[in-house]
Amino acid sequence: MSKTLLLEIGTEEIPARFMGPVLAQLKEAAVSELASARLRHGNVRVLGTPRRLALLVSELADRQEDLLEKKKGPARKAAYTGDGEPTPAATGFARAQGVAVTELFLETVDGVEYIFAKKKVTGLPAREVLPLACERIIKSISFQKPMFWAGREARFARPVRWLAALYGSEPVEFSFAGLVSGRLTYGHRFLAPGPFSLAAADDYLPVMAQGMVIADPEERRTLIRRQVEEAAAAAGGHAEPDEELLEEVTHLVEYPRAVGGVFNPGYLELPPEVLVTVMRVHQRYFPVYGPAGNLLPCFITISNGTREQYLPNVRAGNERVLRARLADARFFFDEDRKVALSGYVEKLDSIMFLERLGSMRDKSERLAAIASGLAKEAGLSPAQERAAVRAAALCKADLATQMVYEFPELQGIMGGYYALLSGEDKEVAEAIRQHYAPRHAGDRPAESLPGAVVAVADKLDTLVSCFGLGLIPTGSQDPYALRRSALGVVSTLLAHGLKVPLETLVALALSGLEGKINRQAPEVLAEVIEFLRQRVRFLLSEEGFRYDVVEAVLRGGDDRLPALYARARVLQDKLGKPELTRLLTPYTRAANLARNLKEPAHPDPTLFTSRAEHELYKATSAAAGALKEAKDDYEAVFSVLAGLYAPIENYFNEVMVMVEDEEVRRNRLALLWQVKEAFLVLGDLSRIVQ
Repeated sequence: MSKTLLLEIGTEEIPARFMGPVLAQLKEAAVSELASARLRHGNVRVLGTPRRLALLVSELADRQEDLLEKKKGPARKAAYTGDGEPTPAATGFARAQGVAVTELFLETVDGVEYIFAKKKVTGLPAREVLPLACERIIKSISFQKPMFWAGREARFARPVRWLAALYGSEPVEFSFAGLVSGRLTYGHRFLAPGPFSLAAADDYLPVMAQGMVIADPEERRTLIRRQVEEAAAAAGGHAEPDEELLEEVTHLVEYPRAVGGVFNPGYLELPPEVLVTVMRVHQRYFPVYGPAGNLLPCFITISNGTREQYLPNVRAGNERVLRARLADARFFFDEDRKVALSGYVEKLDSIMFLERLGSMRDKSERLAAIASGLAKEAGLSPAQERAAVRAAALCKADLATQMVYEFPELQGIMGGYYALLSGEDKEVAEAIRQHYAPRHAGDRPAESLPGAVVAVADKLDTLVSCFGLGLIPTGSQDPYALRRSALGVVSTLLAHGLKVPLETLVALALSGLEGKINRQAPEVLAEVIEFLRQRVRFLLSEEGFRYDVVEAVLRGGDDRLPALYARARVLQDKLGKPELTRLLTPYTRAANLARNLKEPAHPDPTLFTSRAEHELYKATSAAAGALKEAKDDYEAVFSVLAGLYAPIENYFNEVMVMVEDEEVRRNRLALLWQVKEAFLVLGDLSRIVQ
């Protein structure tokens, strides 16, 4: 008969950032371990609070499934005599497997016959298997920064203080970290500490409720969301959705209770980002917004089960802490404004960027040069270029301010405010504010063109600098967030349609690092371009483009990102349609043959010997002109290339390319090279899978 299994690991407070991954690991480990133990089961539910991880497995079988094993023995020639009588090798093998020698059978493996035995392994009762399974589940959980104790034999996020394990109403006894599992569990540290004795595994959640613990994270998350909304409404406003903060707070408490507080409205004179950063990032408070989206002088904190009579103390304590933090922020803001933003640039000499590459001031100077070159390549107006160059020169200055030193999350944002207060143009201030964008997954690229130029320049300089020093991401290790920087470059170029080739972009960044990096520039150039192309692959795949379409356009003759995207869209639209399908075979044949040329060559019409050669040469020459006129209209480009189908087909029907005459052969290959180059305006169609 099946029963419920409970496994609870009681600990000291586990950091909130560990909880999401560890709950996923716990479920995966339980499913894997129970499968290895041949124990059938129903739903696997994982629960957790800062002080406990718990596993509830429903309908767990009361014994293992039987196992029929097939064991391989010696080869037939060793197991039987010439008369077919079993040898001692056969009888010994049968005895070892617990079967009669007559039950042995033959099977061929790699051309050789061997004897085999089928052995039935009877499943053990679940109560005999579960102790080891529970211990293995706990030991399989890993943490980025575990703690060691009990003679370094135990390892976990935080020291384990109790273990509860029940199969139905029976205890599952095992040991870990010097503890022996039993029936006891504990409630909320202050509201109902316990201990509580569990009569059965199914009693776990009711006992947790009695102990003032909401063990289900989803239930806590839902309750916190509702309490925050109600508290915000009571304050006359609303709370903006903030799933990241909600996730963190959910794993900070066992019994949530929302507590509202207020602060001096005079602090609303500070930039709203300062107030939100202090509340949200440093205090884990939910800010309250008015009907017009403006901040109200209110906040909501989530306490861990505060009793009614202590709510005023909790509210006053949180208000006191926030008041001190906001007073600091106002002091920093007032002090920082005494110096123009440009006055902080020279202070960047004391802030190191990367060893060998100098300070953040050196980086700022490189950014200004990159921004100027990029603005010209992208066709920005003179006014936009001036704004971009000025913003690039000032964009790191706020790193030397007191506000950003105390609140690093505000870098760029404060630079924008201080730029305006220093009399800089609005376009410059906006570009400074936006130059870190996109800051994280799901964030939008810089909105203004000057901001986009500075953002690309900043990320490119970091990419090329790190690659130039050999600081290249490997596997999951990316300490300088270079993948995020590369994705930011790609997404920004696409968002603004900046038609600058990747090689030009990387070369601009490399030009300011001459003599400072320890690797060869051509090697760095090639590696950074490929690194960016990998991010293009990812982004286009996320947009729904098929992998072969992505490869086709990436291997084309134009790596300007807006052009790549436009070509991918046309090819994706043509997939499966006759006009594309019929081009694939003749183009692929032409491209494959053209690879026999080691370098580009131009065909000589005087060496043509057939009408098909002249027709294909004429058609590709005309197509070259038409392709120039089509420019970035890739529907028109496709129409031009579709017109080459008949000349290419006729060419292969009438012409033998790989003839013995070397001069003629080379000339015919040169003509096919010309065909291939024409198609590369759209992409390498040989990559398309039919």
